[in-house]
Amino acid sequence: MKSIELILLNFNEVRRRSIILWNSIPQEKLHWKPDDEAMTCIEMIRHVLESEYYYHLAIQNRGSLEVFDSPFEQQPFTTVNAELNFAEPYRNQFLESIKSFSEIDLINIKIDRSESGYIRSLGDMLLRIAYHESVHTGQLLDYLRKANVPRIRVWD
Repeated sequence: MKSIELILLNFNEVRRRSIILWNSIPQEKLHWKPDDEAMTCIEMIRHVLESEYYYHLAIQNRGSLEVFDSPFEQQPFTTVNAELNFAEPYRNQFLESIKSFSEIDLINIKIDRSESGYIRSLGDMLLRIAYHESVHTGQLLDYLRKANVPRIRVWD
């Protein structure tokens, strides 16, 4: 298996497991948060989806964006399915973009996020994007524990 194929497999597996978890959150708990400074469950889901959109633009830009106009900002928070449906075309564009890169691109293309403290190769950046989603999956599992909601098994 080539590196690009493995990266795509990782993105698809991370998202598949996220969706299992997201769909397990009871509708009445979507706006729950553990404290006043935290995101709600649905805000965290939106954050993951919107961040992927931002990261895709940053990859195309080869670095951070000076201005980020998010199409997600105007969307009301309603359901997990509404979030996924809205994000789907952006997700598909992102995955198609990954398919367009070569093995050499993963090493040679640099993504400059100096303001965030790093410049990384494209391959490194793609792995970090998937990791970001994984971290929030773990965070949501902790939210559900704190909210006394049964946690679905994401390891199948």
